[in-house]
Amino acid sequence: MINLSISPELKALWSPTLVGCLQYKARVEQHNELLWNEIDALCDEIRHTMTIDDIARQPHIRDTREAYKATGKKPSRYRVSPEALLRRIIQGKGLYRVNTIVDINNLVSILSRFSLGSFNLDRIQPPVVFGTGAENETYTGIGKGVINIEDLPVFRDSAGAFGSPTSDSERAMVTPGAERFLTVIISFSGILYEVREYLDITADLLWRYAGGHSFEQQIVE
Repeated sequence: MINLSISPELKALWSPTLVGCLQYKARVEQHNELLWNEIDALCDEIRHTMTIDDIARQPHIRDTREAYKATGKKPSRYRVSPEALLRRIIQGKGLYRVNTIVDINNLVSILSRFSLGSFNLDRIQPPVVFGTGAENETYTGIGKGVINIEDLPVFRDSAGAFGSPTSDSERAMVTPGAERFLTVIISFSGILYEVREYLDITADLLWRYAGGHSFEQQIVE
């Protein structure tokens, strides 16, 4: 299992921080119709039961926004991923169709209201620390150009920062041909059993729709 820890500095700013880690092997496919039937059904339910104003009241999204404020980042400017996904759904824009791994990542994010990240494990150089971005630090976010990650909660390995609850970097993104992966569930709510539940749900979806196997999991406090 990959060596991952939470920096003392981040724990001091927001003590309930937890990271659920799922390491596994799977196949990357462009599209899975059965998976998208499940995603579309959930999106339809969200569109009929939620409004934009409801999003910030979701407990896990609210806690993540408060954690951003504690680290010094404006959550209204750097939207956390489940908030951004829910806004797209409610506004009728739908979700991007990327590949099976990323699509499952987004499905679990809108189910749980947690931020998730999925990475090509062969592009990560452990150990990994979940901390905050340094002064004037940036990286190229997936589909977002250069992102200012100063004070943003970020994952960092020996090559630098590569992921955050807002947007992951291009360096470790999931692409066709990748075989080994790390999916993280980021919780600023401090409730272990919820993270464990969604790790299991993620593993089941990966097994059903992406041939996932050789699962290892842990929760880092």
